[in-house]
Amino acid sequence: MATSRRIERVASMIKREVSLMLLNGIKDDRVGAGMVSVTEVVVSGDLQHTKIFVSIYGTDEAKAETMEGLKSATSYVRNQLGQRLQLRRTPGVAFLEDGSLERGDKMVILLNQLSADRKPGMFDDEELTDDGEKLTNDDDDDDLEADKD
Repeated sequence: MATSRRIERVASMIKREVSLMLLNGIKDDRVGAGMVSVTEVVVSGDLQHTKIFVSIYGTDEAKAETMEGLKSATSYVRNQLGQRLQLRRTPGVAFLEDGSLERGDKMVILLNQLSADRKPGMFDDEELTDDGEKLTNDDDDDDLEADKD
């Protein structure tokens, strides 16, 4: 099993080489349908498998078309990685769409909606600590007396 440092180094090299291939190596027109960038590369501990996460900018149709093109180019990409990286064994390649940017955009939209829905002065009536807890205790003292009995 390879060390984590070696795994990170191999992942970095694969990311660089696949990014270069996306620019000028892959001739499939479907790959050019959407703007593609490699966001992350995950290499297994034994260096036998690689997951390449790509972010695709474009319509849903362009994304699907680009993913089809990338999946059909996996053998070419693996062959090129074997020649360029000179590893003992070239890892298997799998392209996966990275949806983290879309999820991040949705979170920003939700946070903006919450911010817009909040009424001005909504929390001014209460004194809150930095943790969001009340400084004053509004509980009735009658509850404490009832517990003593």
